Amino acid sequence: MTPDEIETLFTRRDDSYGFARWGRPIVPVVFGVEDDTLRVIKGAIEAVVTLAGHKMAETDPELGANLMIFFLREWSELEEVPNLDRLVPDLGPLVARLKEAGANQYRAFRFDEDGAIQAAFVFLRMDSHLSDLPAQDLALGQAAQVMLSWSESAFAARAPLARAGEQTVLRPDLADLIRAAYDPAMPASANDRAHALRLYARMQAAPQANAE
Repeated sequence: MTPDEIETLFTRRDDSYGFARWGRPIVPVVFGVEDDTLRVIKGAIEAVVTLAGHKMAETDPELGANLMIFFLREWSELEEVPNLDRLVPDLGPLVARLKEAGANQYRAFRFDEDGAIQAAFVFLRMDSHLSDLPAQDLALGQAAQVMLSWSESAFAARAPLARAGEQTVLRPDLADLIRAAYDPAMPASANDRAHALRLYARMQAAPQANAE
């Protein structure tokens, strides 16, 4: 992965650069799935969190749970979730936009005073495309996409997952990037494009460090 490719992954529609990682342990809660699927989703989240060298916890002192994942049949179901409008601003207009766009997924983030991710909300409308995905693949892809504040189009041309024989795994280059992003020497948030060069440098240094 080149510095330019890394930069593109965090460049917004308005051409601004915006990077953030989680600044606190992740506490996930999942709505709208059976227990078997719930275990798969939480297992995928734990796998990516471990890859990053980050932490999970039983509870968040402010929010209880800080990663909320909703599985839906229709976007209108969001308006029926109690108090969700307090957590996601302008929920009504958002639902209208998602319906109009025919979207099947949406992620929203909240940030702390240092710009790090404080909470994330993942909404998945289980259309035919998402429903056809194996639960493990869907869970792993969503876990990767919620670990950093990627740009809106980061995975439009190339998915975060790859095939390794019969198994679906996180793309190796993306795994390396997530590890670099959570390196203690790196900032929790950044708005300067030079940050992409720092990420690239950490990715190049990691194989040498592992070899030692």
